[in-house]
Amino acid sequence: MSESAKTLGVGRQQRLMQVLLGPAISEKSTMVGDKHNQVVFRVDRTATKGDVKAAVELMFKVEVDGVQVLNVKGKEKRTGRFIGRRNSWKKAYVRLKAGQEINFAEGGEAK
Repeated sequence: MSESAKTLGVGRQQRLMQVLLGPAISEKSTMVGDKHNQVVFRVDRTATKGDVKAAVELMFKVEVDGVQVLNVKGKEKRTGRFIGRRNSWKKAYVRLKAGQEINFAEGGEAK
């Protein structure tokens, strides 16, 4: 775990606990996880790469090698003549260092 995650204030820790919204589980995220040792998360729209890295290190007690974030645009949906739009969201690809693993099937404990 990095030094910055160990010496956080209480307010900063509370903010980091709200950054990760949950894992984004799909065929693509499973393939990326197996091939590149990455985990995909849905994150808060205001979160930065540093926030995501610190949050993963704090919550799962693993070492993060890198983070890539991207904005996913909400789809336009239509019912009859009414057009609406789903909310946009942010996704983060978190690369773990060699030997690190997060297993969501066993309660999210790091190995």
